[in-house]
Amino acid sequence: MTVLVTGAAGFIGSHVAEALLKRGETVIGVDNLNDYYDVRLKEARLERLKARPGFTFKRLDFADREAMLSLAGIDILCIVHLGAQPGVRYSLVNPYAYVTSNLMGQVVVLELARALKNLRSVVYASSSSVYGGNTKLPFAVGDAVETPQSLYAATKRADELIAHTYAHLYGLHLTGLRFFTVYGPWGRPDMAPMLFTRAMLKGEPIRVFNKGEMWRDFTYVDDIVAGVLAAMDKPPTVKPPHKVYNLGNHKSEKLTDFIGALESALGVKAEMRFEPMQPGDVISTYADIEETRHDLDFEPSTPISVGVPKFVAWYRDFYGM
Repeated sequence: MTVLVTGAAGFIGSHVAEALLKRGETVIGVDNLNDYYDVRLKEARLERLKARPGFTFKRLDFADREAMLSLAGIDILCIVHLGAQPGVRYSLVNPYAYVTSNLMGQVVVLELARALKNLRSVVYASSSSVYGGNTKLPFAVGDAVETPQSLYAATKRADELIAHTYAHLYGLHLTGLRFFTVYGPWGRPDMAPMLFTRAMLKGEPIRVFNKGEMWRDFTYVDDIVAGVLAAMDKPPTVKPPHKVYNLGNHKSEKLTDFIGALESALGVKAEMRFEPMQPGDVISTYADIEETRHDLDFEPSTPISVGVPKFVAWYRDFYGM
């Protein structure tokens, strides 16, 4: 089976592509290798994929209509759309990147899906950020999501609505996945685990927002990959055929406890510099995964006591620290 994976050089995309290759699928990876963060990390992820049989890489922008529709002649059976402009804080700096990538990109991918005659399913990345200002915990898929706290969150909610429309109009089988604070080997350098680890190893202070009163549903990347593949293999049968699920660890950890796990794994004490809440951020995330368990047999199995040491071991090996 041929699977198209967008964002194949990204954190989650590279892990998903690798898992698909391991189980014998043919994977076409798409990525534009933009410089939002260190391109060398993206290239290193790609080299691992290129070393496996069955992988083809196409350097193109998934928001480019002509480039993406040129793939319509390939017998692609599934699309896993993980490419996006990520980051809550960067959306305050460069909002246009989010409109192009996350909105136009979603439409272009779904237009490609319409053009593929034998397509079975599309899985796309949403985000826990869509819950925005909600205070009810844990976050359930049926909760109201009308109070986004950042443009990034707003684009991800818009992606869900666009997908619902395409399912309704064209019968495409679409599944949206709301990821909760994904971490692990090959992670993004703009996210807290990488930022904290780098600073701690250099003896520099780490910035801890809201004076440490922050909670996150930290989810190890292998658990996320299992959820993505399950969603791909079990497209929705409802009408219209579109469903949204939470992919989280179903455990909200205090940020300072996560830092404590890093301290134990690194053997280094963190110097914490407490700062106010940042614009666009939220205090807590916590995933209700009952529906995901029921429909996709999703069962996360990696607590931070296991996942953090694995991440640290990769970090020390990759960066030689």
